[in-house]
Amino acid sequence: MVSDQDLGDEGDIRRFSASDGTEIAVRVFGEAVAGRLPVICLPGLTRNSRDFTPLAKTLSSIGEGRRVYAFDFRGRGLSEPSENWEDYNILVEAGDVLAGLTALGLSDALFIGTSRGGMVMHVIAAMRPTAMVAGVLNDVGPVIGTEGLGHIKTYLARSGSEVAPNAVLPAMRKAHGDAFSAVSDEDFRRFGMAGLRRTESGKLTSDFDLDLLKTLEAWKPGTALPPMWNQFVSLAAMPLMVIRGENSKLLEAETVDKMREIDPDLTVIAVPGQGHPVLLETGDLPQQIATFFDQAERQHKEASGSI
Repeated sequence: MVSDQDLGDEGDIRRFSASDGTEIAVRVFGEAVAGRLPVICLPGLTRNSRDFTPLAKTLSSIGEGRRVYAFDFRGRGLSEPSENWEDYNILVEAGDVLAGLTALGLSDALFIGTSRGGMVMHVIAAMRPTAMVAGVLNDVGPVIGTEGLGHIKTYLARSGSEVAPNAVLPAMRKAHGDAFSAVSDEDFRRFGMAGLRRTESGKLTSDFDLDLLKTLEAWKPGTALPPMWNQFVSLAAMPLMVIRGENSKLLEAETVDKMREIDPDLTVIAVPGQGHPVLLETGDLPQQIATFFDQAERQHKEASGSI
């Protein structure tokens, strides 16, 4: 039997209504700490807040601690599906996050975005730059590699079928090949499980609205998506870290080089033996992220004269 802990179902659940009435869920970890900015975690295209459970538990307890909010985008995890599949886009999702900040009483925060979540961060930085004090981009940037996007489209084509718990790890290894050679079976299985939900038969299936895949149907392999360099300029105005899996085909090394040209202060971490996306709870990444946020918060306080 698969337990809630196997799926990463931890944290307190809060809900709010987006502008169109869609109910959005947020998983909350830790206590609010006076003088410490909270962390907002935004997941990948078909992923959900459970991806961040191990990292959030660490960030909420390390040092002085922080409260961590991990969002489920509409149609993923515990959030309601959208009535219109065309609303599965980064502009609407950015609006949902901003509505969530208001509902949660948060004026500003530290952000982590994995893949799609990082694209949403680009939009938020352009729409409301004061909401974001610092950001971590997990294997995503202003340009999406077409080979990586093609790989995602290929393996998502199998979404929706039921799978037995003991088949999750083999399926993950098959889908991603040797891109995650440095990741243990335990960690990789946990990542696979976090994207699934239990069915009535006791098996597992994809934990997102399958209408989300309609957004990929019109994309032709090899066709470049519109770059987000203008939005990246807004991100580059704040402390920013990018974490890239060295085997990633979605965030190409050339893109990171250009990001560095625009933002010479960009912190770059290359993770060997990992592809897209990087598992942020592995190795010393939680400590590096916590240290980066501590430094960014200190700079923010100094700039605002609150120290």
